[in-house]
Amino acid sequence: MKILNLVLAAGGLAGALAATSLPATAQTPQEIKDRGTVNIGMLVDFPPFGILNTEGKPDGYDADVAKLLAEDFGVKVNLVPVTGPNRIPYLLSNRIDFLVASLGITPERAERVDFSQPYAGIEISVVGEKGLDIPDAAALAGQSVGVARASTQDTSLTKVAPEGTNIQRFDDDASAVQALISGQVPLIGASNTVIAQIQKLRPDTYDKKFDLAQQVQGVAVKPGSDELLKEINQYLTEAKKDGKLNAIHEKWLGQPLPDFIADDTAPRVDGKPASK
Repeated sequence: MKILNLVLAAGGLAGALAATSLPATAQTPQEIKDRGTVNIGMLVDFPPFGILNTEGKPDGYDADVAKLLAEDFGVKVNLVPVTGPNRIPYLLSNRIDFLVASLGITPERAERVDFSQPYAGIEISVVGEKGLDIPDAAALAGQSVGVARASTQDTSLTKVAPEGTNIQRFDDDASAVQALISGQVPLIGASNTVIAQIQKLRPDTYDKKFDLAQQVQGVAVKPGSDELLKEINQYLTEAKKDGKLNAIHEKWLGQPLPDFIADDTAPRVDGKPASK
């Protein structure tokens, strides 16, 4: 139950941690280097990308990527816990320098932030109680489905859910998982990583119903931070070539970095690859 407990506990801890006083942010790589510290926002309720370790410190795939970026800048890293709903507001209100927070690259989000090339990717699906016959979105009519508010699974589910679907939105993935396990909802939309942990812990209780979407995740910076974004993209390109990013993927997900991430080194414009 260790990982599930991390999932369920992280949601409450994240809010308390994120409420602490945060340093001012920088707009350029040189300002970060002059300051000697980079403030990076990340989720801590989204295993294995973001968790709190046994010492109560942020850890996971995103934490390791953030630490490598800080190393590239030659500065110390300050990992700031954020939640799904507040991660973009934290960035835009200058509480952090940038996000490595499992933020899926979408055209809607690209209207608010600028994205790097992808550094990770996940699949979004509907999972629920065994015995429920939910082969596709049409079968959701009359069903209650939980999702993390403002997440990619929320957006993906909302697009395909038929009339009569009761979409219940929770503050984070931890709350959605808790709602599923407690019987508050019979189905949730979740990433493949969260679903894998649910099925591992409760293999006779829940199964995957159907896929909603595939998403790629990017580092997010405030609009207009062109120099900062350029340096982040340059580092990610090198990290894909020299195997550092693959090593992180192997460590936390137990498999190589997918080709659709490893081969994608194009910067993003409006959520889509720009010409190289």
